[in-house]
Amino acid sequence: MSNALEMTRLACKALEEKKGEDIKVIDIHEVSVIADYFVIASGSNQNQVEAMVDSVQETLGRAGYEARQIEGSKSSSWILMDYGDVMIHIFDEENRLFYDLERIWRDGKVLDMSEFLS
Repeated sequence: MSNALEMTRLACKALEEKKGEDIKVIDIHEVSVIADYFVIASGSNQNQVEAMVDSVQETLGRAGYEARQIEGSKSSSWILMDYGDVMIHIFDEENRLFYDLERIWRDGKVLDMSEFLS
């Protein structure tokens, strides 16, 4: 399994553990050079969003992956975690609908979550 796929799988499990909602993985490697995968998830409130960010950082950190950069503070409504080949976007529900990354990146391929959450 590639590092990008492994990071994506670990991130999805970390998000699911914190009850992340509507977790999606979009394969963008054929349409962009910025990353191979986008992981998008939302939380129902600020505390949940913070817990999801912490869970991803802890899980990926234990596996030896460190974020290159994290944009947005823990009190933000959209946090971007840049792991190089994997970009993790964690939103509150309202801002996820507003920014609609799934529509913007519709040229990417939405992947079946069963392979990431099994």
